[in-house]
Amino acid sequence: MINCNPETVSTDYDTSDRLYFEPLTLEDVLEVIHAESKSGELVGVVVQLGGQTALGLAKGLQEAGVPILGTTPDAIDLAEERGLFSKILDDAQLMSPANGIALDLNGALEVADRIGYPVLVRPSFVLGGRGMEIVYDKASLADYFDRIADQAIVGPGFPLLVDRFLDDAIEIDIDALYDGNRLYVGGVMEHIEEAGIHSGDSSCTLPPVTMSAGQIDRVRAATEKIAAGIGVRGLINVQFALAHDVLYVLEANPRASRTVPFVSKALGITLAKAASLVMVGRSIDDLIAQGHLPSKDGTHIPAGQAISVKEAVLPFKRFATKDGRFVDSLLGPEMRSTGEVMGIDVDFPTAFAKSQAAAGSALPTSGSIFISVADRDKPQVILPVRRLHQLGYKILATSGTAEILGRHGIETTVVRKHSDDSSSNGPSIVDLISAGKVDVVVNTPSGSGLAARKDGYEIRAATTAADKAIFTTIAQLSAAIGSFESVIAGPFKVKSLQDHARERAAAIA
Repeated sequence: MINCNPETVSTDYDTSDRLYFEPLTLEDVLEVIHAESKSGELVGVVVQLGGQTALGLAKGLQEAGVPILGTTPDAIDLAEERGLFSKILDDAQLMSPANGIALDLNGALEVADRIGYPVLVRPSFVLGGRGMEIVYDKASLADYFDRIADQAIVGPGFPLLVDRFLDDAIEIDIDALYDGNRLYVGGVMEHIEEAGIHSGDSSCTLPPVTMSAGQIDRVRAATEKIAAGIGVRGLINVQFALAHDVLYVLEANPRASRTVPFVSKALGITLAKAASLVMVGRSIDDLIAQGHLPSKDGTHIPAGQAISVKEAVLPFKRFATKDGRFVDSLLGPEMRSTGEVMGIDVDFPTAFAKSQAAAGSALPTSGSIFISVADRDKPQVILPVRRLHQLGYKILATSGTAEILGRHGIETTVVRKHSDDSSSNGPSIVDLISAGKVDVVVNTPSGSGLAARKDGYEIRAATTAADKAIFTTIAQLSAAIGSFESVIAGPFKVKSLQDHARERAAAIA
């Protein structure tokens, strides 16, 4: 094992026969391989379990004469290079969002005009979605290029990928194994937040809770075509978006994704071990026959079996700007989480409530909930807030949101905005949050003017400082409504992962 990250379990000295704590550069890895070759025959090197950094070493290792186990570097290029991957999708009759490539602002403007706004811009060859943004107009695109000018992430040899952004789409992740003949699905995960939040920051549920069996079958069939077209041997992760019942392919990664440990723990299978055996020539049929994998894969999870929810840990309180202010807790295309937790139970609301508690944002059984949402979100927030009011929570809101809620018969206490004249009656909402008088905050970002954006930031920063639960998307709030009912109903019941796995194995046998 070669790794340079002391935070990962792979750097535990009990995990591997020999651990090299070295930088993951081509030069350092080749030195380790040279040392290992002195100890016996070198069968090969596994790169697809080490993320994008390890995958990027594959070509250089191959050129140095090192055998790469599993998916070949040439096959990796088919997934990484946009033009080659587009041909695979065309051959498989699969759709992707309209897109283009640009090297400068003029090129990006041309692509955006052709495919239409909003667009998702993402520099190639960066990790964690760095520099990725959703852009809604020409002025914002020009501003984006001004802000990244000194980062050297777009230019000759470093193209900017420009994709049509799919509004109101459900994002889907699938982790699967492919041995050249058969696809084995580890799990199909439905993201709770809509497309546009980085997959490392969004919460997701396994199995999906709103997708039909037919939609899951379409995801499976598309993944098999992609894996065969690329030439995968081992793990593959594909991200899809489902918009108006049309399935779009967002990207494919011929490697282990960050969700492999979540899928393995949730379903009681060892995907990484199975992938390693496939990489050295074993077939999926062999692995099933020998008990390494259940006979039915992750698309066959019967109703009534445990539902697992993955939630990101976002410790914004630990990160402050230079002037001592907290980093804004809004989520977007750039990854910001530092870890993940899992909630598991027989129904989604309870599993989601457990995930929030594990992530440090436990839902209260009573108290005050503050609502302030952008104009575009006001129609969708009415039903969730009505249910919260019926459950006994006190509803607070700024004047604009309170007016809409009042028209629907929802009793609301109006509170002063942070930007309003301080001589106005009563404390501002930021004052109330800081004083611990607000238990949950619902705040979706508004782009209508500097004052609105500043108010939103102050609300979110105060919530972070007060360690209170916050929802910044309506999709997240809607998913949580049943969870409020679960926490009111009583204490959680606890069952071991092993018991959940045994029950699932018996159900699919």
